[in-house]
Amino acid sequence: MAMNPAATYGANKINTATPAELTLMLYDGAIKFWNIAMAAAESKDYEKANNNIQKARRIIVELKTTLNHKHAVAKDFETVYDYIFDLMVAASVSKADEDMNAVSVELHQIRDSWKEVMRVAKDPRL
Repeated sequence: MAMNPAATYGANKINTATPAELTLMLYDGAIKFWNIAMAAAESKDYEKANNNIQKARRIIVELKTTLNHKHAVAKDFETVYDYIFDLMVAASVSKADEDMNAVSVELHQIRDSWKEVMRVAKDPRL
């Protein structure tokens, strides 16, 4: 049976990605699921909101559990992931716009910071 071209592309993208690119994909996935959760909460589809909150939370847990503690910066990332996870828990309970938006801001900030790290790593002169 032939694979869907989009599925093949997606699988190849993951299989050929560097660890840094995989991390970026995880951040993007967390943002995607969080955006779906926010829209669902706004429309009062709480089942859909909760399902997507759980997906985003699992990504943060994965990022935290795969940290390489041989590097000092891992502790900093662990602290950030704990903070984001705690925000997610609070938002999942309240579904308040303010709480949902706070998580979104944090997810975007960490993703954008990671993109900058990747850009500088490619060309340290920047």
